[in-house]
Amino acid sequence: MDLFSIWHLLVILAVVILLFGTSKVRNIGSDLGGAIKNFRSAMKEEESAHSEEEGAPGPTVNTGRIIEGQASAADGPNAKNAARAHKG
Repeated sequence: MDLFSIWHLLVILAVVILLFGTSKVRNIGSDLGGAIKNFRSAMKEEESAHSEEEGAPGPTVNTGRIIEGQASAADGPNAKNAARAHKG
């Protein structure tokens, strides 16, 4: 037997409407929609502010140490960890 069949959901909806009334349910729905809308607009504002701070993306410069050589699959994960430890 399905836990969330359409009949179960309809019964739950009917009980909620009987307990709270249609005006209260309508207000809850509009409040929830407004909260989601405000959250989305805040996220867009934050993204635009973040992109303005960084400016246009330019070329990245790596100023770290250069380790010459090639890593192969035969080296295994220990070689990767040793290279990290050696790099500092």
